[in-house]
Order: sequence, then structure tokens, then C-alpha cells
Amino acid sequence: MSSHSHHDTSSFAALGRLLKYARGYRRQIIAATTCSIINKLFDIAPEILIGIAIDVVVNKEESFVSGLGFDTAQEQITILAVLTFFIWAGESIFEYLFQILWRNLAQRLQSDLRQDAYEHAQKLDMSFFEARSSGQLVATMNDDVNQLERFLDGGANAMIQVVVTVVAVGAVFFVLSPLIALLAFSPIPLIVWGAFYFQRKAGPLYADVREKVGDLSSRLANNLGGIATIKSFTAEQREAERLKASSEAYVEANRRAIRISSAFIPVIRMAILAGFLATFTVGGMMALEGTLNVGAYGVLVFLTQRLLWPLTGLAEVIDLFERAMASTRRILDLLAEPVHVRDDANEALLKPVKGEVTFEHVSFHYPSSGAGIDNISVQVPAGNTLALVGATGSGKSTLIKLLLRFYDPSGGQIRIDGQPIQSVSLKSLREAIGLVSQDVYLFEGSIRDNLAYGFPGASDEQIIEAAKTAEAWSFIEALPEGLSTAVGERGVRLSGGQRQRLSLARALLKDPPILVLDEATSAVDNETEAAIQRSLKRIGHNRTVIMIAHRLSTIVEADTIAVVDGGQIVESGRHEELVANNGPYAAQWRVQTGQVYSPVVTSLPNP
Repeated sequence: MSSHSHHDTSSFAALGRLLKYARGYRRQIIAATTCSIINKLFDIAPEILIGIAIDVVVNKEESFVSGLGFDTAQEQITILAVLTFFIWAGESIFEYLFQILWRNLAQRLQSDLRQDAYEHAQKLDMSFFEARSSGQLVATMNDDVNQLERFLDGGANAMIQVVVTVVAVGAVFFVLSPLIALLAFSPIPLIVWGAFYFQRKAGPLYADVREKVGDLSSRLANNLGGIATIKSFTAEQREAERLKASSEAYVEANRRAIRISSAFIPVIRMAILAGFLATFTVGGMMALEGTLNVGAYGVLVFLTQRLLWPLTGLAEVIDLFERAMASTRRILDLLAEPVHVRDDANEALLKPVKGEVTFEHVSFHYPSSGAGIDNISVQVPAGNTLALVGATGSGKSTLIKLLLRFYDPSGGQIRIDGQPIQSVSLKSLREAIGLVSQDVYLFEGSIRDNLAYGFPGASDEQIIEAAKTAEAWSFIEALPEGLSTAVGERGVRLSGGQRQRLSLARALLKDPPILVLDEATSAVDNETEAAIQRSLKRIGHNRTVIMIAHRLSTIVEADTIAVVDGGQIVESGRHEELVANNGPYAAQWRVQTGQVYSPVVTSLPNP
């Protein structure tokens, strides 16, 4: 994902983007911030009260409080006690409020961000997913979102309170003694400069940490998915080493970031010490000379501590902030990823869809490999069967991906019933097409859920009907729980042929006018192949079928066979014509039926 991190590496740019994203939360953010501020003001007040109390004890009747109309020192102390009580109570109440507000905000924001990121990712083109590892995407939607939540849980409040402390304490200082204020504040510019210096150094390091955590999740996800392969090649040791390498890279990236952020604390402590000593000695001298009230001196000494101490925490806060912003940048980059296949047409395919498919001079090349198709034209009348044959990588599957608009062609038009597919909504386009591909993906859930995936309201009768047509019902019926049997990642294990028949039944239940079979028979046994053949005879009656096949015996019946080679259609026609033509198709047919030597085959035995 690093290709996008050149947008902006500064965390403030990321913060700006986050605030723009979080516009809808403005009220919560303001409420939470207000509570943080009030809590901090209450937190500083006791130090001031202590100073006033010292003043009362030292100066008795001439003290600051007696000017407010409380004559005896006893009354003055009592009133201070009452005030202290209210201040502590106030501080506690607002502490409770800001905790609740920030944490709930963190929860809401992280949940919405994850949802938005996922929904946006679902809109992105297939090319986006083919170029990224799913591990990086999972890391962004999981770890990165959590990283931001961690910052909002505590870091945001801490940052606000540091600022409030500096401002509020500064104000009290300047009122009591401008000279001491200057001394106490002298380390602050240094501390803030230091913070940003470290922050600039740490920023890129944290971006690297996020990158490594993505690699780590990718490796874990891939290895757990491919555990059977790992075991069969007894590669456990090697994979453990590779995981260790990824893990170490993550540790190393973190170590570099930690080294920078930890150096920060000792530097700051020394700066704080300088400011504290200045107040302590200069203030003490002034109090001895009588130019500074003793109580005020007390307030200043306590407050210098109050003022400078939270700044040591600044390092941790900045650390949290950095991590959160590196994550935010990755989430927002994902959300900013452009959608190339625009779904902006509102009109639907005209019903009823007859299913005539036309490719007119269609060209398309994959950006990464350059493979693709050039200027292909082919027409499939409604209700006909088109078979695409050709070597792997010749461009057969590309045609199907273009028909489903997983990609848009760089030239030419694809039409269904004469309507260009770009002029109709993706929903209506894809509702008209049933896809059965070579790798069958079954979701977690029952066989019933999987079959009804394209038609969620289907009744059991309809489901069973489709399963019978796809010749899947016999094995479903034999399962212990029938349609309710769980399949998918943790469910019952089905054979390749059974999964393929489920996939066919799933496409049939959707009852699409156009059925696309992408090498649906390449990985199955002969019995399943024969079953799918029989199903196709039954279902190909009133719908258009486009199939990609390796075994030519499966497509003898097709209305048109198009031979694709190197991204172009080199010959097309019916089976008999092509065999008589004696071109690439005839050669392939001879190989597959075992008649390699006879130069011209006049009559063919039925395979």
C-alpha cells in the first residue's frame, strides 16, 4: 500500500483529513473537548487554593481572602475547605464525562470507518484486489482502525489537556509574577520544538510499522489457508522461518520507532528541571526580599511542577498520535481509492431480458501483464450457446470479466439486447448473468443459504428444483442434515464435483437469461462432467449460454465455437465446420480424441 503514502507524510495533514471525514461527529467532538478542558481547569485549582491557604496562615488578617469579607483566619480556612470540596467534585464529574464521551466517540468512529472502508472496497474494481494482498486490506480494516480508536480513547484527551495546562497556568503566572512566568516558560519552546523534531523523525518510521503489520497479516492468512500444501511439502519449518522473518521485520520497525520516541523523555525532563529550578530559586529570593507574597510563591512552585510535568507525557501522546495518524492515512487512502468501473447509470436492462450478447471490436489489456484481447467481435443470438476454446491465457476469461464489468474495455462496446452494458446499472447487468466459475466459493452457512445466495427469498421447493436440475439433489439429500448442512470454511467437506454442482444450482436458482460457465468442467470427474452436460441440455433451452471449455467433448453441441488465440478470435463456426476446416480446432480435436495420425478425419466416432 506504500504507493500512496507519498500524498502527505505529515501527521497534521492526516489529522486534517480525519477531521474532514469526521464532520458528522462535530457535536460529540466539541462536547468531549469541553469536558476535557473543564476537568483540567478544576485539576489546577487546588494548587492555587493551597497558595491562598498558605497566605492565610502567614498573613492572617491581612491576607488575600480577608479582602473578600471573611475576617478571622478560621473562617477563611473553612471557606477554602468548602471550595476545595466543590473543586474536587467538579473535577471528578467532568473526568467521568470526558471518559464516556471520548470512548464512545472512539467506538462510533472506528465502527463507521471500518464499515465505510469495507463498503468502499466492495465497490472497487477487480484490478484493485488483484494488485493487493488481502492481508494488507484486512490489516487496514482491522489493526489500523483499532490504532485510531486507541488514540481517541486516551491520546486525544491528553493532547487537549496539555494545551489547557500551559495556557491556564501561564495566565496565573503572569498575574502573580511576569518575571517568574518568563523563567518557568523558558523550557516550553524547547520542549515543543523537541516534540515536533522527534515527531518528524518518527512519522515515516510509523508508516513503516503499519506496512510491516500488513505483511504479517498477509503471511498468516495465506499460510493458514494453505496449511494442507505446507504439510504435504513438509515445509512447516521453512514457513515458520518465513513467518519469523515477517515478525522480526515488524519488531525491527517498531524498535526503530521506539528508539526515537523514547529518547524524547530524558531530553524533556532536563528541560523541565531547568524551568523548575529557575522558579524555585528566583521566586525564593523574591519572597525573602518581600517583593513576592509567600502564598504566591507557594502557588508558583506547585504550578511549575503542574505545568511542566504533563509535558513528559507528551512523548507518549505524540507516539500514540503518530501511530494513529499513520493508520488514519492508510484508511483514508483506501477510502480515496478511485472506482474505475463507475456504477452511475440508473436505467436497468429492459425486461424481459432476451439475452442476446454482442461484442463489437472489444479490446482490453491488463495494466500489470499487458495480456488481454484485441478487437474481438462476436455475436450470440438470444438462446444460443457460444463456446470459447483456446490455450490458457489466450483471453477467454477476459471476455467474461468484461461482460460482467469487472473491468471496462479500452475500446469497443459490449451490448445485451442491443443496450450497451455501460449504460445500465451494475445491479441490473449482473442480475441478468449467472456465473459458474472454476473455483467455487462457498460461504460460511448452510447449503440452503449458499444455494439461495442470488435469490434470498427462494422457497425450499424452488431450491430443490434447481438442485435437481444441476444433479446436485441426490448428494444433498444423502447428507445428514440435508439442505441445513453447514458448508464453507468450517463446514462439511464436499468434493470438487459436488461444489461445482452446487455452484451450478446456485446460478440456476437466480434463473438468469444469460448463463456463463468459466471452465466449470475442467476440474471435475467424468461422472460430474456427464451430469453437467445433461443439465446444460436441459437449461440451455431458453437462455443464452457462454462457456469456456478445455475438453472439446463438452461443447460439440454449441451453436458457435470461437477459437481464441493471443487475444484474437482465429476461427469460429459449428463443430462440424471447424473439424472440416482443418485449422487449430481440428488439430486440437484430433489430439483429444486420440486420432493424431489420420491427416483428415471424414467421419468422427462420437466421443
